[in-house]
Amino acid sequence: MNEKFFNLSEEKRVCIINAGYRIFAENSYRKSPVSEIAAEAGISKSLLFHYFRNKKELYLYLLKYAAEITFTYLNDYRCYEEEDIFEIMLRGLTAKINMMKKYPDITRFTLRAYYETDAEVADEIKALIGRTASYGANSSKLKLDPAQFKDGLDLEMMYNDMYFASEGYLWENTRSGIIDVDKAERDFRKMINFWKLLYLKQE
Repeated sequence: MNEKFFNLSEEKRVCIINAGYRIFAENSYRKSPVSEIAAEAGISKSLLFHYFRNKKELYLYLLKYAAEITFTYLNDYRCYEEEDIFEIMLRGLTAKINMMKKYPDITRFTLRAYYETDAEVADEIKALIGRTASYGANSSKLKLDPAQFKDGLDLEMMYNDMYFASEGYLWENTRSGIIDVDKAERDFRKMINFWKLLYLKQE
C-alpha cells in the first residue's frame, strides 16, 4: 500500500473508503468492479491503483480499517468501562449508529466479508477476523451476576438474543440508506427497557 494515501485529506480518504464499502457491500469480492469504486470516489482507476496495488490490497485494507474504526467508536463511547450489560448494549449501539453516519455501508460490508468464500481473500479474512475478535465484548467476557436475572435464565442465550436483535436492527437501517440517529437511539432505549422487563428480576 502506498503511504501517499494517508497524505490525502481526511475528506478524500473517507470518500474512497466509503466508495469501497458500498461497492464491495453490494457485490461479491470477485464481482466488485474497481472501476466503479474509483468512479464513485471521483478518481481514476489508475490513481486508485497508485494508492493500492490491486483489488485484494484495497479490500483487506477496508476490512482491517472497519475493525479498527469500530473499536475506536466503541472506545470513545466508553463501552468497555461499563459492567451493566444493558448500558453496554446501549453505548455499543449508539456508537455503531454514529459510526454509520460517517461510514454508511460499513456494516453491510463487514457482514458480506464475513461470509466471503473467494479463495483469493478467504484465508486473509479468516485471519483478520481471528485477530480482531477481541475488539468487541462477548458473553464470555461480561461480568454477569446471575442473581440479578430471572431464575433459570441462560445468560449466554440472553446475550446472543440481544446482540443479534440489535445487529439486525442496524442491518435493516443500513439497507434503507437513511440513518436517523435520534430515532435509532430512541428505538434502542425502548428495546433495552423491554429486555430489562423480560430478563431482570423485578423488585
